[in-house]
Amino acid sequence: MSFRDRRDAGRRLVPKLTRYRRWPRSVVLGLPRGGVVPAAEIAKALDLPLDVVIARKIGAPGNPEFAIGAVAEDGEPYVNEEGVAQTGATADYLAAEVARQRAEIERRRQWFRGGKALVLPENAVVILVDDGIATGATVIAAIRALRQLNVGRLVLAVPVAPPDTTEMLRGLVDELVVLRTPMLFWAVGAFYDHFEQVSDEEVQRLLTEAAADGRALAAPSPAPREDAHVSGAR
Repeated sequence: MSFRDRRDAGRRLVPKLTRYRRWPRSVVLGLPRGGVVPAAEIAKALDLPLDVVIARKIGAPGNPEFAIGAVAEDGEPYVNEEGVAQTGATADYLAAEVARQRAEIERRRQWFRGGKALVLPENAVVILVDDGIATGATVIAAIRALRQLNVGRLVLAVPVAPPDTTEMLRGLVDELVVLRTPMLFWAVGAFYDHFEQVSDEEVQRLLTEAAADGRALAAPSPAPREDAHVSGAR
């Protein structure tokens, strides 16, 4: 199974989640940026509010694409000790990277939520969505941050993830929905026909559309001035 694009992936996840349609105190949260596109499709189909939970990976020294941990908004950093040992990342390096990623999280929170913290309904049912998972670091950081908000039920829904990551994540959530768990896994984008980078503007547009339909936890913020916008890699 391959996915045409992120929207197609979101639509294919919907049949596995239909019991949550219009479920009280429920919300769909996408991981920016790529996870917000399938999350928007799911939220629209289930007639649920859409928002984001912002998490950033901590890259290895000299290899920023290799995640050795992650940090999510208002959550404690997650560090993969095995990855740290393999890459020789020092405590000073980790502290500097955490600070740098927290600054990027704050920038995105300003962009997507006007700088406001994520506020969920009491005892909420949260459907957490990403466009795919490799190591799982950013998802783990997001899950830990959401657990600190005392959610009532946490559902993780993703189109594709490797089997070992899938089994590790299964023990961290109340329900896991994964459409494909290929043994040969090299990159999330390999399972999509179209996997272009999602922009901050696209995420904000999806949140604005949800708000216009009455499906937002909070009104999206106005776009920052062009000279205030600093692009960040996903």
